[in-house]
Amino acid sequence: MKLRNKEGVLHVHVGYLPTPPTVGEMKSKPMQTSVHILNSMGIQPDFLIARAERPLDKKRKERLALFCNMDGDDIISNPDLESVYDVALEFDKQHFADRILKHWRLKAKHNDLSDWIKLAQTVKAVKDEVVVAMVGKYFSTGDYVLADVYLSVIESLKYAGWHHNVKVKMRWVDSEKIESDGPAKHLQGAAGVIVPGGFGSRGIEGIIQAIQFARENNVPYFGLCYGMQLATVEVARHVAGIKDATSAEIDPKAKHPLIHIMPEQEKKLLQRDYGATMRLGAWPAKISKGSKVYSAYGQSHIEERHRHRYEFNNKYRKQIEEAGLKIVGTSPDDRIVEIVELENHPWFVGVQFHPEFKSRPLRPHPLFRDFVGACLKK
Repeated sequence: MKLRNKEGVLHVHVGYLPTPPTVGEMKSKPMQTSVHILNSMGIQPDFLIARAERPLDKKRKERLALFCNMDGDDIISNPDLESVYDVALEFDKQHFADRILKHWRLKAKHNDLSDWIKLAQTVKAVKDEVVVAMVGKYFSTGDYVLADVYLSVIESLKYAGWHHNVKVKMRWVDSEKIESDGPAKHLQGAAGVIVPGGFGSRGIEGIIQAIQFARENNVPYFGLCYGMQLATVEVARHVAGIKDATSAEIDPKAKHPLIHIMPEQEKKLLQRDYGATMRLGAWPAKISKGSKVYSAYGQSHIEERHRHRYEFNNKYRKQIEEAGLKIVGTSPDDRIVEIVELENHPWFVGVQFHPEFKSRPLRPHPLFRDFVGACLKK
């Protein structure tokens, strides 16, 4: 790529400079070796990012410049910082962005980091906490809890919390433990409950119990994709009186499949053709005025990113709405249910899409923002 387009390719190489406790001196040899191995493949970095516990000193920078055949100003120090959001500010002090722009002969439209500085200060300053229970089934592995499984959801909740000047404290709840212990033990005291996307049947009854707990106790609830689908199942079972309501993903032969395979994809799946059987990417939706979701977005037409194979079964629309779970968002042709919202509840919303994919530190997604706002009121 670089040979074909010198002007359009820039290689940034990140390496680690350890400070062994027994020596007490930062060592540049690992970084040098890393660059030499890269050189052996025919690649010369344009920039080095020097990860280390402490800032890179002048001597180490000179040594790296000499043995890595680089300009010292293109070696950027990246020490441990109080917050990951300080990294951009640390790079700005070293004019990293300016040097990247110079490489590409570009000019910045502006260089105002005041909003980011304010965010970085907020991240470190917030003291108040709001507890949100994340109900899922992929958390535990041995003695460890894997938060990264739902990383984009977790980060979206953080952004929304900072918008309200609070820290969102996650409570990890394994849905299989709810099945054995009941929901109250694990959800009592949480200001909100969120169920992220997922697949499969394991732990599903625990998730449905968690949704029922949130609905009956007026705890703000936010269901994403699978979390939205199971919310319709919960309301169908416990309010609409459809006792054996379920998802066809859990029981393909279900008598009452509230959630079923998208009709146009059913033939492909029967033939075991799993390629291109998902609804992927950005799709438009229309929102009913007067709903909480409309209030969050401030508009009636949106576009959100999807990743699902199953959808709400339109045969049950009337029964679900009569039970109080209103369909407030659909595809433009009104065929696919996109958003449901419970009447007479502080905040109970389920969406078929993944709003976490569009949330940003400086622009929290409106649904996450209003969900955390409802949790604060709770």
